Amino acid sequence: MSKSPVRAQAKGADGVSEGRDSAVGEQGAIRPKKSTKRPAGESVKRPAKAKPAATTSGTGTARSGAAWKPESRLAMVRRARRINRELAELYPYAHPELDFRNPFELLVATVLSAQTTDLRVNQTTPALFAAYPTPEDMAAAVPEEMEEIIRPTGFFRAKTTSLIGLSMALRDRFGGEVPGRLDDLVTLPGVGRKTANVVLGNAFGVPGITVDTHFGRLVRRWKWTEQEDPEKVEAEIATIFPKSEWTMLSHRVVFHGRRICHARKPACGACPIAPLCPAYGEGETDPEKARKLLKYEMGGRPGQRLSPPADYPGMPAPPLGAG
Repeated sequence: MSKSPVRAQAKGADGVSEGRDSAVGEQGAIRPKKSTKRPAGESVKRPAKAKPAATTSGTGTARSGAAWKPESRLAMVRRARRINRELAELYPYAHPELDFRNPFELLVATVLSAQTTDLRVNQTTPALFAAYPTPEDMAAAVPEEMEEIIRPTGFFRAKTTSLIGLSMALRDRFGGEVPGRLDDLVTLPGVGRKTANVVLGNAFGVPGITVDTHFGRLVRRWKWTEQEDPEKVEAEIATIFPKSEWTMLSHRVVFHGRRICHARKPACGACPIAPLCPAYGEGETDPEKARKLLKYEMGGRPGQRLSPPADYPGMPAPPLGAG
């Protein structure tokens, strides 16, 4: 599949009805010097090379970056759903970036992903699953031996305790199978709502919103919510999108956060949804400089999975110790 990192600028947001599924800075748009008030519909003239301001969201008030003005709840929902559609076109191959072959492997990989990268987890789990392929095997592991295998992921002693504990619970309480209910999953050692939603959405097909650091950062940057607590973020975002969109929305937002909308220096000038973004201008707005900030397949470099899906347009990640 061949996708250009930068597509044409997004058009204005449309209706709410859907069938499908943290840096600070100044916005580069030029404001009138004499007065900040102007007749409705009248635009401010900008130099030809300036980044276009965001399109309005149905109220005629919203602008990107420093000039972004308050919008109604309806306008925000329209804009949010438009962003989701734009991300679906930009990342039609969005997927969980942890390698796994069954629910148990996904559960273990997700627990390991705390405070490290998915890439490092993917480089570590082949040896881990070769040694402990089932919950019964992992429940009987010698802690010191497991610690050495998962040491590259950091916090290896605490993670070993969680993995052995959850494996014992799977063996003793769930017949060696990963349960497909959130209420059951969160009773396992080391498993919270985020991990449970990852497993439910990607191993069982149960819709869920996964609020990791990327997701929380972007939805606040886009003014979909002001909440900081992950559970409150999850609850608010769930009211904006139909349930059928929750899992893929999570993947798309995380993909965008890892590839373009970075925490410290977003690649604003290479972002296809810039016209819909209240935070436009917090990062690099020059298109050529912004393209150099793109990561993974968007920047022509390997992704995070050693075994990516067949439709992934980038290169597989190297195994641990390669290169």
